[in-house]
Amino acid sequence: MRFYKYHALGNDYIVLNPADFPQWKSAPTLDQIRVVCHRNFGVGSDGILWGPLPSQKADFGLRIFNPDGSEAEKSGNGLRIFSRYLWDQKLVKNPDFTIEVPGGLVRSVILDNGQLIKIAMGNVSFDSAKIPVNLTGPAREVINEKITILDREFTYCAATIGNPHCVLPLPEVTSELAHKYGPHLEVHANFPRKTNVQFLQVLDRANIRIEIWERGAGYTLASGSSSSAAAAVAHRLGLVDKDITVHMPGGKIGIEIGDNFSIMMTGTVNKVAEGDMHPELFAVKV
Repeated sequence: MRFYKYHALGNDYIVLNPADFPQWKSAPTLDQIRVVCHRNFGVGSDGILWGPLPSQKADFGLRIFNPDGSEAEKSGNGLRIFSRYLWDQKLVKNPDFTIEVPGGLVRSVILDNGQLIKIAMGNVSFDSAKIPVNLTGPAREVINEKITILDREFTYCAATIGNPHCVLPLPEVTSELAHKYGPHLEVHANFPRKTNVQFLQVLDRANIRIEIWERGAGYTLASGSSSSAAAAVAHRLGLVDKDITVHMPGGKIGIEIGDNFSIMMTGTVNKVAEGDMHPELFAVKV
């Protein structure tokens, strides 16, 4: 039961190739996902990348699982990690290829022999019906809406790049804010499919800082889709230009915003380990 572990700015994923797990049929079960990702009882990670899978639309298919067993539509860091895995295993010969995830089709470009990877993430939309967001009144772009969490009212914007995001522009952001309000925002009734949450601070026209609470994973050091959504929101609000560096606790990601809020994301990937999971690992239920 072979595994490959990588991190992208501290956001770590385990790649499991279905070809190595014929006994698992179509995909790992919820219990298997939870124990593999567990920091004490398993290998430990922010999620599992299950692929490569066949795809009729792209060169490769991929499914992404959160540590709680739920499935993510898209992950920018996960896509970069999966791209590095494909390159390392020589499953790709051309450094420019496509990947299909439930959240859409992306294009990956390998740079610096896999140390740096560029992903065409798709287009950001602020449409309440597409995200989705439950709002009073007609469907609309979710820009500068009000939401009350615990003891505080926030102004937020919502976006999707194949997965839902709630972005809260603030004068300053801290990890304490993410830990206190993130869990409640994730499951707020406004977001019928739950949501990823970004606490956004604009530093200047070319730099933003975010703190992240990820749906199904919790507090996260870095996130590619969160960087994409937060940068798009900051640009939509007129606070930044089109080329943006996103600063996170785990490091920096470059975002280029094109026509119709298309997103090009560039960031690093580091290999951590590879090995074999012992069957005893799955004797524990977490």
